[in-house]
Amino acid sequence: MSIRIGILGYGNLGRGVECAIRQNSDMELAAVFTRRDPAGVSILTEGVPVCQIDDAAEWKDKIDVMILCGGSATDLPEQTPKFAEMFNVIDSFDTHARIPEHFANVDAAAKKGGKVGIISVGWDPGMFSLNRLYANAILPEGKDYTFWGKGVSQGHSDAIRRVEGVKDAKQYTIPVESALEAVRNGENPDLTTREKHTRECFVVLEEGADAEKVEEEIKTMPNYFSDYDTTVHFISEEELKEKHSGIPHGGFVLRSGKTGWEKENSHLIEYSLKLDSNPEFTSSVLVAYARAAFRLASEGASGCKTVFDIAPAYLSQKSGEELRKTML
Repeated sequence: MSIRIGILGYGNLGRGVECAIRQNSDMELAAVFTRRDPAGVSILTEGVPVCQIDDAAEWKDKIDVMILCGGSATDLPEQTPKFAEMFNVIDSFDTHARIPEHFANVDAAAKKGGKVGIISVGWDPGMFSLNRLYANAILPEGKDYTFWGKGVSQGHSDAIRRVEGVKDAKQYTIPVESALEAVRNGENPDLTTREKHTRECFVVLEEGADAEKVEEEIKTMPNYFSDYDTTVHFISEEELKEKHSGIPHGGFVLRSGKTGWEKENSHLIEYSLKLDSNPEFTSSVLVAYARAAFRLASEGASGCKTVFDIAPAYLSQKSGEELRKTML
């Protein structure tokens, strides 16, 4: 039996989920839900309905897992708890400072509905989170370092686009190279948020917008830009399309640690990603965790989970026997 997937929100992330479903033979796309006029939304999969988001409740018994593809700034804090009462859900909520609050809200809703909700799925939070946990468990004496980029952050770009006066925007997160090299060299530096990354924003203004006011609002935005050296460039719509149409990203998780009776031996664990398409990779992680949500729900589980709570075998199409034979 195929796992029936619903996609809620059909932007870059939603399209990525649709593509990922095609690569997973145990899944099928059941429906796409949008706030736009469904008649104006063209999807890639033939024969699959596009529905108004307000009609989602009618699909309660026709969808096994709903993948929520909205933004973390305003969409997911409202949508994930709402839909977790009706469906098993997955989201990519990535405002790290608000994850405990979001978890509590989704947990209450999912338990009320007897459903499974897996939040903050992607590569950070997500795959990077797992690597931080593994490295900490293995090297308890050590230091963690995470560097993002250079690449486009969807969440930060979305946050800029919600600023009054902004027509469109792209934001690049850029590691400070000297800081990254110091970690790789085993220097174990103490780095502030500002010393690890810079943020570069390319912004198209609405006609008549106050550039100074927009720049100030971006640079002082809590959880997004206030703790970083941020540069804002105002450019034309044409330049944004010509030079900033891609969505690459990547980054590094490192832990530098010591072992031995006198901590005489040094070790460096490094996990890295180089992504042509941030949303398509994130979507692929979401789809793998949708399989886990389906399996957990089938076993009678309910409530909110994160990547920390999911056994790796739940992500794979392969059976336990196949995994032990081919990957262990």
